[in-house]
Amino acid sequence: MSSAEPGRFFCTAGRGLEPFLAREVRARLGATEVDCVSGKVFFRAAAGPGELRKLRSGERLFLLLKKQSPLPVSRNKGKMLHEIKSLVIEEPKYWLDIISVWRKLHEGKKDDVFRENELALKRKSEEETNIESKRQKTEHVRAVVSEECQVEAGERLSDRECWTESETSSELLSKGSGENQTANEHLGFSFRVSCRCSGAIAKILTSQEIGRTIGIALVKQCGWRADLRDPDLEIFVHLNDIHSVVGIPLFRLPLANREYIKTAGLRSTVAWAMASLAEISAGAFVLDPMCGLGTILLEAAKEWPEACYWGADISDSQLEGADGNIRTAGLMDKIELLQASVKDSQR
Repeated sequence: MSSAEPGRFFCTAGRGLEPFLAREVRARLGATEVDCVSGKVFFRAAAGPGELRKLRSGERLFLLLKKQSPLPVSRNKGKMLHEIKSLVIEEPKYWLDIISVWRKLHEGKKDDVFRENELALKRKSEEETNIESKRQKTEHVRAVVSEECQVEAGERLSDRECWTESETSSELLSKGSGENQTANEHLGFSFRVSCRCSGAIAKILTSQEIGRTIGIALVKQCGWRADLRDPDLEIFVHLNDIHSVVGIPLFRLPLANREYIKTAGLRSTVAWAMASLAEISAGAFVLDPMCGLGTILLEAAKEWPEACYWGADISDSQLEGADGNIRTAGLMDKIELLQASVKDSQR
């Protein structure tokens, strides 16, 4: 996606971290239309995967497909499920466009699969147009036959002839469906639906019911294959009393997963937020007197590498874990560790 094509995104955040994430997307990505709600930050930015991956205070990052007001709640489950399906289900061309945008942002290893399935989805869209044309012609034939069957004067078609014509029309539609099924068999694109619902809607429907309904509809509409373990595409749906949101995760792993942390301690997003509060500048001396596994120091040294960092802890096991993390991150020349009690520093 080029700088001329800003995309719409949202990122989930831990409780209380939404303001940190909002500030970060503005500062790091030059984001606009930033909107903070509980657990999420919505924004628009012209950024590629490399820039988006640098977000430190977010959990999962999504390409935003739809953000609407909450769905009307009804005691009628069937009506509610119909409303939910209409939120997600679109013509195949819509999903073709979405996948195209997603592929431009996604750094995956399944490019050949995506390309193959884009072509298959395009074929399916064209075939659906042909089937619709056949259906209209069939209805026209049916109408003509019905009218002829009702002619009182002149030479009339027999009931058998009318029945035969209807049977032929049904065969024509069935043939169209058969062609459609063949297209589906060639479509190896896999997906899964992740659904989260809360508030009033959760009292009527479960996340499993909603996810199953959307999944079945997508299989019928697009011919995709459901795969809960290793799908090509995940579709995220969140319904609550504030909004209805549909998105696609940009990366398989959460942003909060740091490849340089060998042994996890404090949540990395929280550690980054705490380090950001220190307003670290170049040449500063930073001490964490109870460093534990060193997560705050790691996040700080990665983000502000021109400062000096020291970590202290009284626990041998914590310092051993911190040393392992520092080595994994390649920050041995940036962070020094020492065994000491915070009480000693107060003397």
